Amino acid sequence: MVQATDSPKVIQMRRVPTTSDAITELSFQLPDPEDEKLPEVEFQQQVEQAWQVCDRVNLQTDIWRGRILRTVRDREKWYGDGRGTGFLNWLKDREISKSQAYGLIELANSADTLLASGYLEPEDVNQFSKRAFVETAKSDPEVQQIVSDAARRGDRITRREVRQLSDEWTAMTSDLLPAEIKEKAAEQTIPTRYLAPLVREMQKLPEVHQTPIREAVSENPDVDTLKQVTAEARYLAKYLEAANNVQALNNESLNLELALEEALRIGSLSATADLVSHAAQLEQIVTKLFLTWKRLNALSERLYVDSGASTPHLPHPPELSRQPG
Repeated sequence: MVQATDSPKVIQMRRVPTTSDAITELSFQLPDPEDEKLPEVEFQQQVEQAWQVCDRVNLQTDIWRGRILRTVRDREKWYGDGRGTGFLNWLKDREISKSQAYGLIELANSADTLLASGYLEPEDVNQFSKRAFVETAKSDPEVQQIVSDAARRGDRITRREVRQLSDEWTAMTSDLLPAEIKEKAAEQTIPTRYLAPLVREMQKLPEVHQTPIREAVSENPDVDTLKQVTAEARYLAKYLEAANNVQALNNESLNLELALEEALRIGSLSATADLVSHAAQLEQIVTKLFLTWKRLNALSERLYVDSGASTPHLPHPPELSRQPG
């Protein structure tokens, strides 16, 4: 077992289990799937117990893998070539993708955050699934405390439970929701899973657009209204973000707010938001094409200067001197 001391740069080593040790520890007596006398409930309990043990072992292993990867990456930052080549080669030698590596590093960071905050003890980690652990680390401190208390009691923590607690906390503490809808959530007549997405979308909007959404929910505090205004808030946020990124719309003759009002009036906010979003993407593609062409032209010029007349098969391509389009 490997244990970190208070200093994150110092690691105390104890006896590391060998491969045979691990196999022995994970030796299960699994139920016979063809046993007709075995009740389904008992079968599911035995399988679930085995699965949870595997989950705990995988979580502990992946946390330490993430810490190892983070150490290798940080070493490269200090003494590498500045491009992370050494770290990438280290991953390649072990057949680990970059996304997998940073996923494990995120897991290790989550573990260190929760342990350093004092919410969890090292042994409490065993109560979490891997995804629940990461989800807890991303949650508000109050949610982390609630989840950690449950883990200390020995409760099994899944990602679904963490998300539910996080949604409940968001719904009951957000100032963006009117009192009417909070009361219904407290009475459990409206599930909190409908409130948290609305809050997240409203947080992206300026106050001038939050007010009419709040008023609509206050007038009709029901699930259908929540679904509708959540979709509108999502498309509204998408429209506002994309409109700011489209250079062609930076025109005094265009009034984006009036255009937005007209789209809302005729019920075409979704199509309008998609239109503006695709326009922003198109401008980004055009910019990327132009920069790529400039780079290609510069390389062509460099090749021509380096080669000269001694390499007739490496001429300067005249078509590269023309701008695209």
